[in-house]
Amino acid sequence: MTETALSHNGILIRLPDERWQPIIQRHTVLTDKKQLVLNTLSNPTRILEGNDGALLAIQQFEPARWLVVAYREEGDDEFVITAFPTRRINFLNRRRQIW
Repeated sequence: MTETALSHNGILIRLPDERWQPIIQRHTVLTDKKQLVLNTLSNPTRILEGNDGALLAIQQFEPARWLVVAYREEGDDEFVITAFPTRRINFLNRRRQIW
């Protein structure tokens, strides 16, 4: 099943099962946090520039832990690339902030 969320820019972003399954296999802490991933797309704390035209929606979800959702808004196929938790906020702070 494909879930969707409106990005901060008002673009409908897809999160299909074929993207979700590898995310939760690699990051088991996100297994029950699909809605958090979708909410992060819609209501990020900030948006950073990712690699190869991707955007990174960031939201803190635990003390000293952030959720990063990488996604694309360009073209005809807007979708979540991946999502992962991190404590490495300094690494994220090196990226250009878009919003």
